[in-house]
Amino acid sequence: MELLKRKDVPVEETWDLTLIYPNDDAMWAALEKTKSAVKKLVETYQGKLNTAENIVACLDEQERIIPEVIRIMSYTGLAQEVDYTDNAIRELNEKIGDETTRMFTDTAFIDSEILLAPDAELEKAVGMAKGCKVYLQDLIARKAHMLSPETERVLAALDRTLEVPYTIYNTLKLADIAFDPFTANGKEYPLGYSLFEDDYELEADTDVRRAAFKAFYGTLKKYENTTAAAYNACVTYDKTMSELRGFDNVFDSLLFGQKVTREMYDRQIDVITERLAPHMRRYATLLGKKHGLDKMTFADLKIAVDPEYDPKVTIEESHKYIREGLSILGDDYVEMIDRAYRERWVDFAKNIGKSTGGFCSGIYRQNSYILLNWNDRMSDVFTLAHELGHAGQSMYGDAAQSFYDNDPSMYLVEAPSTMNELILANQLVNTSDDPRFRRWVLSNQISNTYYHNFVTHLREAWYQREVYKIIDEGGSVNADILSDIFRRNLELFWGDAVEIPDGAELTWMRQPHYYMGLYSYTYSAGLTVATQAMLRIRDEGQPAVDDWKRFLSAGATKDPVGLAKIAGFDITTDGPLNATIDYIGSVIDEICRLTEEIDGITV
Repeated sequence: MELLKRKDVPVEETWDLTLIYPNDDAMWAALEKTKSAVKKLVETYQGKLNTAENIVACLDEQERIIPEVIRIMSYTGLAQEVDYTDNAIRELNEKIGDETTRMFTDTAFIDSEILLAPDAELEKAVGMAKGCKVYLQDLIARKAHMLSPETERVLAALDRTLEVPYTIYNTLKLADIAFDPFTANGKEYPLGYSLFEDDYELEADTDVRRAAFKAFYGTLKKYENTTAAAYNACVTYDKTMSELRGFDNVFDSLLFGQKVTREMYDRQIDVITERLAPHMRRYATLLGKKHGLDKMTFADLKIAVDPEYDPKVTIEESHKYIREGLSILGDDYVEMIDRAYRERWVDFAKNIGKSTGGFCSGIYRQNSYILLNWNDRMSDVFTLAHELGHAGQSMYGDAAQSFYDNDPSMYLVEAPSTMNELILANQLVNTSDDPRFRRWVLSNQISNTYYHNFVTHLREAWYQREVYKIIDEGGSVNADILSDIFRRNLELFWGDAVEIPDGAELTWMRQPHYYMGLYSYTYSAGLTVATQAMLRIRDEGQPAVDDWKRFLSAGATKDPVGLAKIAGFDITTDGPLNATIDYIGSVIDEICRLTEEIDGITV
């Protein structure tokens, strides 16, 4: 289980960044060409964006430039994501960051100048625009919150500096934190971020699992003040920008770009906290009884219901599971999955310095890159299916929309990914009548899909809301305050069903999403729509699949309410959310029923 250095991992388990550029020389050549294009754009349009014709022409030209800038950033940025200990890669990525920041600074005049144009010209430009129509409409909506052209230019120049809190967090987490081995039952075990999150948290041996928990959080404790300082800087910046841009509060500022209301945001957090908690407490009680635990603790929540029926899954086998499980989405979707394996879009390797968790990064109208740490578990299969959901949305959205319009609101960005997990589970559960197999699939759905998105990320969202309330009232946060909030958060949700041991309150240190605005709550929002869409596909078949593909293709052309309507749902009410919680409860009821049938254990 000892982690390898990046140079020692099998190349077939790594992604192939040569799909972006064949080598560094090609990347540098692309950079020089792009810098020339930016220079020409500035010379042609700066000071002239006062007519509809020039506005549209400038935005169309910018659309041909930005995808190349992002390819360049991805080439070095993705290389760093798999090894934060490689200083040569870090230096290269910093150089590219300097170059791309200068380009974004040089073009910062565009938005500001457009908004200085006469209203009649802006209206005419919207009518003329094709690929940039929604971009223009969104820009006009932001007019009241834009600063002076020179101030916007300065902010663009300072962009990388203002992202330092996130840089510090990632560097501390992935390059500097050193975990000593821990001992359980007289045996020594290595420890690291990915080892803990992807292996020990799921470990069936209670002594090993709890010892790993204690050692992991004991190490995090040593770095709590630096991590808290970085996070305080991040949220303070968010508050400052909300004030500078004239928002009433920091929540309105952060939700503005998502195109959702504060009521929709609060609903996800409050309804799930109240109505899902009883179901998850029952599930936790089941885990405790099934494993014969002396008590159920926070360290035990991710164990499998039936660990002996949790077969190892190889990378090759995962291809078969995912290919068959998602085949209902069509031949083009299956071909994308095949390409992901064949062309090495996925970085499966586990190595020192690699980012934890998983993500998907799309290259516009090219391919996607997926990062995860493979541990030969069914949970990894669900994670990969999840990330391929993002790749699928990129495939459809890129093909149907302009670069400006291919990315939907953050509010629903996790719908395509969580949908894939649900479709995969639904396909698996129908392949056998064996009660034990059925329980295994359903418990994977709860412990992976719903626990991750409706519990882990939702508790993070509750905590994040409390932090921003403090910041919005002019306060600040430190390690003690953050730990106190998170402990209250966990105790509120789990009640008397789960003991919260010392260290669990430091869970706030583990999540990078806090540095990305109000992101954590959107996992549950996306999964709400995905659940209802999955049930439609299960009951209605192809018509529901067709609606889902239209949803994936729509990109940013509609707001979240409009996108959900394409999939067949009204998210202006709490109906879909309550129906999803009821569905989760029914799955847990079925797991409990099967456990009574198989093991004679009742909850």
